[in-house]
Amino acid sequence: MEPAGEPDEELLTLLDDENVRTILVETREESQSVEALSNCCGADDSTVYRLVDRLQDRDLLIAHQELDPDGHHYKTYSARLERVEIEFTNSGVEIDVDRREPPSDRFTRLYEEFTG
Repeated sequence: MEPAGEPDEELLTLLDDENVRTILVETREESQSVEALSNCCGADDSTVYRLVDRLQDRDLLIAHQELDPDGHHYKTYSARLERVEIEFTNSGVEIDVDRREPPSDRFTRLYEEFTG
C-alpha cells in the first residue's frame, strides 16, 4: 500500500503510460515474456524491459524463471496489481494500491496457519 495522504507522482506517471497499462492487463491472468509483451505493446524489447523494471521496483509485477525445451532459462512476468484507488480530499490526493499475494507466499501463509 502506498502511503495515504502523500500523492505519489511517480506511480501516477507510471500508470499513465499506455504500454504500462497494456503490460498489467496482459499479465493479469497469465505470465508473459518480454517478447510477447513487446508484441502486445507494439514497442521494442528495450522499452518493455525498462517498463518491466519500473513495475518490479514498485512491486506491481513479479518475475518467474521458466525453462524452455532447449534447456535455456528465460523470465516471464505476472501482475501483482489488483486495484488502484485515487481519492481527492480536502487535504490532497490519497492513493491506495492493492496487490495480489504471490502463490508461493499464499502457500506459505496457509501452511503456517494450518500448522500454527
